[in-house]
Amino acid sequence: MSKILARHLEHAVHAALADTRVVSVNGARQAGKSTLVHAVMKGRRDAEERTLDDGSTLAAAKADPNRFVRHQGLLAIDEVQRAPELMLAVKAAVDREQRPGQFLLTGSARVLGLNSLPDALVGRMETLELWPFSQGELESRREGFIDAAFADEPTFVSGGTLEREELVERICRGGFPEATRRDEGRRARFFASYAHDLVDRDVSQLADIRRRELLHQLLKSVARLPAQLLKTERLASDAGVPATSAERYLALFEEVFLLKRLQAWSNSAAVRAVQMRKVLFVDTGLCAFLQGRTVKRLLKDDAALGPLLENFALGELARQLGWAATRATLSHFRTRDGVEVDGVLVADDGRLVGVEVKAAETVRAEDFSGLRHLAARAGDRFHQGLVLYAGNAVLPFGPALQAVPLGALWRTP
Repeated sequence: MSKILARHLEHAVHAALADTRVVSVNGARQAGKSTLVHAVMKGRRDAEERTLDDGSTLAAAKADPNRFVRHQGLLAIDEVQRAPELMLAVKAAVDREQRPGQFLLTGSARVLGLNSLPDALVGRMETLELWPFSQGELESRREGFIDAAFADEPTFVSGGTLEREELVERICRGGFPEATRRDEGRRARFFASYAHDLVDRDVSQLADIRRRELLHQLLKSVARLPAQLLKTERLASDAGVPATSAERYLALFEEVFLLKRLQAWSNSAAVRAVQMRKVLFVDTGLCAFLQGRTVKRLLKDDAALGPLLENFALGELARQLGWAATRATLSHFRTRDGVEVDGVLVADDGRLVGVEVKAAETVRAEDFSGLRHLAARAGDRFHQGLVLYAGNAVLPFGPALQAVPLGALWRTP
C-alpha cells in the first residue's frame, strides 16, 4: 500500500473552516481533493462525506436539494458542480444558521465561475485551489520560498547540485498522485487516459460540444506553448478552429484546471507593457506527454526544455501561493520592445519580486536585464529580482538581485 502524502493546503482548509461557513476546494481531477477531504474530516464528530460522482447520490441531490444539504456538524460534498441546484440550498442553510464550518465543497470545475451555477455564496464562502503535488510535498517538506523571497533579508537554501537528468525527470513526472507512482511507460498510459476522458467527459459536457476531435487538437496545440504568450488567432489556425471557438475552448480548459492563463503585470508608468496573457499548464508531466516528449528526448532538446522548465518553476510558485504566509498573486511582464520577466509575484502590500528561469548551469549579468527593467518601472515597489538557474550556489548580482538554484524552490523551508 502506497504512503499517503500530506498536503500543505490542509492547514489552510482547517483555518478556513474555523471562521467561514462554506469552504470550497477546487482543482483538477485526480489532483487529490478527495484524499485531502478525508484528512480534514478525520477525527471530526458529526462529519459526513457525500460524492456526486455516485449516481444515486447525484439523483438525490437533484430531486430534493434542501433536504440533501440538511445535516448536523460538517457536510462535505464532492464534485458539487454536478448539481448546481445545491448552491441555493446551501445558501439558505448557512443564512439560517451562521456558524462556521458547515460545508466543505470540492469541485473539478470552478464552482462559481460557471454560467450554469448561481452566484449564491459571495461573502459566505472561501475558495482554495488544490494543485497536483508540489515538489516539496513529494519529499514531505514544507516549502517556504515565497515567504523567503519577500523577507527583509532573503535567505534561500540551495540543497546542493540538481543534476539535469533529475530536473527533467521531475518535469516529466508532474504532480498527479497516480502519475507519480508509475514508471515512465505507465505514466504515459495514465496521461493518455486522463486527457481523453477529461476532454470527452468534463469539457464536452460543460458546453455540450459534439466535435470533440477539435478539442483534442486544440489541447495538443496549446501544449506546444507552455509558459508562452497566448496568441489565440495563431493557435486557432494551427488547430483548425475559428478564433472565437478557440477562445471559448481555452476558457473551458481553464475551468477544468488543465491550464491557467497568467495576466500581464503593469502599472501607470509601464505604458509600453504588453497586456497579453501567458499560458501555464497545471501539470508539466501532462504537457510533456501531449508534446510527445520523454525524459530521454527532452534531455537532448534544449529548445523544448526551456519553456517546460519555465512552466515547471512558475507552477511551483503557483502551488506555494496556497499556503505561503505572504499573500501574493502571480503574473508576468513583457514590453512591446521584447523586454520580459518570466514571473512577477505581487504581494498584497504592493511589493514585487521578479523571477527569471534559466536552464543553464551558469548565470551572467545580462540574464538580469529584464529584472533591471522591471525594477526601473516598479520603483520603490520592487523588492527583489531572482534568476532561478540549474547551478548550486546562491550568488549576489547587485542590490536586490540574486541568482538562486532551482532546487531552492522546494528546499527552502
